[in-house]
Amino acid sequence: MTHQEHPAERLEIAGFEPFSACDWPGKLAAVLFLQGCPWRCGYCHNFSIIDAKKPGVIPWQHVADTLTERRGLLDGVVFSGGEPTRQIALVDAAQRTKNLGFAVGLHTGGQYPTRVQALLPLLDWVGLDIKAPSEKYQAVTGRAPDNSKPMRTLHMLLDAGINVQVRTTLDPLTLDEEDIVTIREEVIAMGVTDYVVQRVRPDGTNPEYAAALAEYRQKTQRGVSDILPMT
Repeated sequence: MTHQEHPAERLEIAGFEPFSACDWPGKLAAVLFLQGCPWRCGYCHNFSIIDAKKPGVIPWQHVADTLTERRGLLDGVVFSGGEPTRQIALVDAAQRTKNLGFAVGLHTGGQYPTRVQALLPLLDWVGLDIKAPSEKYQAVTGRAPDNSKPMRTLHMLLDAGINVQVRTTLDPLTLDEEDIVTIREEVIAMGVTDYVVQRVRPDGTNPEYAAALAEYRQKTQRGVSDILPMT
């Protein structure tokens, strides 16, 4: 598949943040939120854009024009989602971003290792979500039977020498401290040096999940910091 067959203009873009200081550690970046995700994580704070059948609302040309104007003001561009690697046109978009002089970052759950492989020459940094120990992936994602694809993606990124931050969102409805320790030990053994535990953010999540989380917190009176201190 060539870039001409899947040009950046075919990207389904659900949102565009022209300036962010929190989506790429230590970098000032623009962020594209691409429509659609194959998984259904309850705590996803971009719940409104996970439907892959919805069309994008922002044209690539608008993004390209904005990036051209911001050359010299931004360090890079992060492709986020949804799950950005679901869209084949991402490769051409990343190449065009690189041609404009920006570093390229990616947020991914690692669902499509082959798609990530096609992006390897273009990537400068990846935030990879390892969501749970393998046996709990179904419970967290609602779809994936295990962690084989995300771990394959992680191996690929590490082998390519790409700077990777592995993140786990601590969902107290499905994960506990032992799960976090299991993930941390596994990825560190693989060579990961940047592992982050993220707090659940109820804003933007599935309303049913937000209600269940609120009920849990009310009953237990425990927050994430009580389950696992953030040090």
